[in-house]
Amino acid sequence: QVQLVESGGGLVQPGESLRLSCAASEIIFGMYGMDWYRQSPGQQRELVAGISSHDIPNYANSVKGRFTISRDNAKKTGYLQMNNLKPEDTAVYYCKIMNFWGQGTQVTVSS
Repeated sequence: QVQLVESGGGLVQPGESLRLSCAASEIIFGMYGMDWYRQSPGQQRELVAGISSHDIPNYANSVKGRFTISRDNAKKTGYLQMNNLKPEDTAVYYCKIMNFWGQGTQVTVSS
């Protein structure tokens, strides 16, 4: 059974940064693309960023230029570097590989 565990969320002020991690187990990590989603209260879960098995990234327009997705196949870990955070980035962030989801990590941006 594939397991994904996110970490790195927290409470920050606008303009600050966070780096989320997604650690995978029971999977040949490098063979698959990985996505980061987020969900705010009352909102649908939305795709924030994705990275293919060939390390090609893509981003939602709302985070382009501020967020960077990356992966370390040897560590079976994916990352989402989030800079210049805004209050509207507040959400639970989830990583996804194939049809497997992590449990989520809360990001709160507030002054």
